[in-house]
Amino acid sequence: MQVEKFYYDNKIVKAFGLATILFGIVGMLAGLWVAIQIYYPESSLNLAATTFGRLRPLHTNAIIFAFVGNASFAGIYYSLQRLCKARMFSDKLSWIHFWGWQLIIAAAAITLLMGKTTGKEYAELEWPIDIAITLVWVIFGINMFGTIIKRRERHLYVAIWFYIATWVTVAMLHIVNSIEIPVSALKSYSWYAGVQDALVQWWYGHNAVAFFLTTPVLGLMYYFLPKAANRPVYSYRLSIIHFWALIFIYIWAGPHHLLYTALPDWAQSLGVVFSVMLIAPSWGGMLNGLFTLRGAWDKVREDPVLKFMVVAITCYGMSTFEGPMLSLKNVNAISHFSDWTIAHVHIGGLGWNGFLAFAILYYMIPKMWGTNLYSKKLATNHFWLGTIGIILYAVPLYWAGFEQSLMWKQFTPEGQIKYDFLQTVTNIKPMYIARSVGGSLYLIGALMMVYNIYKTIVSGKFIANEAAEAAPLVKEAHPKKEYWHRVIERKPVTMLVLSLILVAIGGLVQMIPTFLVKSNVPTIASVKPYTPLELQGRDIYVREGCYTCHSQMIRPFRDEVARYGEYSKAGEFVYDHPFQWGSKRTGPDLAREGHDKNKRPDSWHYTHMYDPRLTSPGSLMPRYIWLLDNKIDTASTPAKIRAMKTLGVPYPDGYDKIANRDLMHQADSIASNLKKDKIETASNVEVIALIAYLQRLGRDIQGEAKKPIAENK
Repeated sequence: MQVEKFYYDNKIVKAFGLATILFGIVGMLAGLWVAIQIYYPESSLNLAATTFGRLRPLHTNAIIFAFVGNASFAGIYYSLQRLCKARMFSDKLSWIHFWGWQLIIAAAAITLLMGKTTGKEYAELEWPIDIAITLVWVIFGINMFGTIIKRRERHLYVAIWFYIATWVTVAMLHIVNSIEIPVSALKSYSWYAGVQDALVQWWYGHNAVAFFLTTPVLGLMYYFLPKAANRPVYSYRLSIIHFWALIFIYIWAGPHHLLYTALPDWAQSLGVVFSVMLIAPSWGGMLNGLFTLRGAWDKVREDPVLKFMVVAITCYGMSTFEGPMLSLKNVNAISHFSDWTIAHVHIGGLGWNGFLAFAILYYMIPKMWGTNLYSKKLATNHFWLGTIGIILYAVPLYWAGFEQSLMWKQFTPEGQIKYDFLQTVTNIKPMYIARSVGGSLYLIGALMMVYNIYKTIVSGKFIANEAAEAAPLVKEAHPKKEYWHRVIERKPVTMLVLSLILVAIGGLVQMIPTFLVKSNVPTIASVKPYTPLELQGRDIYVREGCYTCHSQMIRPFRDEVARYGEYSKAGEFVYDHPFQWGSKRTGPDLAREGHDKNKRPDSWHYTHMYDPRLTSPGSLMPRYIWLLDNKIDTASTPAKIRAMKTLGVPYPDGYDKIANRDLMHQADSIASNLKKDKIETASNVEVIALIAYLQRLGRDIQGEAKKPIAENK
């Protein structure tokens, strides 16, 4: 059979690889900055764009989509060509994908710093960027499947299975979670509300971790680990079990982010069961990776690429054991809303994603430049700095998480809450400082990698088009008794369809009853829509990222009810687009903030926004002084009312035309209250709207705790 000569495209791999390095450093710097802000709020510079609430989403998006995303694309473009023995389907589509993705990242950075956010974790980007993501993702899919279809290798290797499942599942997650109604060019409201929004968001949020930060990286592990070790994958059959079990089970586990919340108990229980089941396929993949290195441990001691991979896979195993453990209700009762969760996430982020990205960069770049790595010693030093950095990052946060939870739950012998919330924050400042030291070491290691890679590049010559040859794929008869999975491996479209069916099942089973069975979200007669001023204040709250530090979900625990008030009910949130339950309590829960207006009058909130230290000595919250001068955007009020009415919020017909009249009437009332406490301010500034929203929280169910929930009509 005649052998065909062709060329691998290294230019696109180079572009994604360099973008990985650039955005990795940017994302880590942003992460270090927000880590410092937690114990030194003055480092926010008292600027709106650089507060924790705006930088934290920038950090998470930069790491997830810019750093890990670009690393995954670099690794996929490098490995897919070699596994298919074919150049990418279209060089033009490759570059549209590259530049489209970088423009999305740039747009994300600009809009998030401006406060243009949907307020949904890991899905904060507004609707025009969501559309751009969809288009670029389709282009990537066409290019990937075009390459697979024109391959010269009959069977699809395990790495490609993970790439296919990644593509189809991320598309499904992104589209379903991003259904929203635009209000303006950079403002929208989630189509879903309250409990339903929370379920959809954490179905997306958990599976963004699964199918953007895990499955593509597992595909890279299955390609680069055997290549670097020069050994075959330990078990083909284990990889089959790992793949199909993982993609089916993972999709069900989202509700474990919502344990003890107002989400229906049956949905929480499903999340727990499938989370525990996840241990089996996850550890199957980890063991398949580590056992691939059997007999190659001498090489691991010498090769920094393998060192990074071993720790990455170990961190994957640790995270995928800890995640199911945190999904057990008795453990989650301790960990949720605490820094324990932050430690858990960063074991996966820094260890699994970061170290595997470093490993593939150290592997690919010398090969594409036809040279050796400039310094193995420097890479090894990077490895040890990064490993020590992970330990110094995570261990103090585990400690902080336990201390937070134990202090939150302590009562005096007389039955009173022992510690006020601020004590639980200031007590763990040393742990926050230690965390930032660990993050600094990790960043220094990454900067050492930048230097090492730069020296490697200048010592070699880039091979833009790498020559290769292979026999063309020809149709041949297949044996009658062929292993069933070998048949699927010849059919990428079949694998795509099967993957979509498996990942869709879990979401459908959880969402359909939650949306269609009214008893899952019982109505509460006293819950009313937000007034126009309160709606504007809520949008300001979302814009400033207040949900990144404050929860609005009181769980049915003695300590939370004693500290905050009556536990939260599903019917309270029917007008919340998006929901604001939060996932971390750096500050106290605000679900009942306005329940007792005498406890915290309007003047307290005004002063608290001006300088939190004046009302709460030792507070770690930044100042929000711009809210005292910025004018409320009353021009947007009619469009917001119309959008909410479209979403089913029962405002009267034509209310959009008179909404600003009611807005100013309520604003004048708050300004008058402030004047009584010797605070002179205009009634049309943003702090007035924010005060209105905060004072509304919890007031709808005031006195409703002992009343029956209204029947659904």
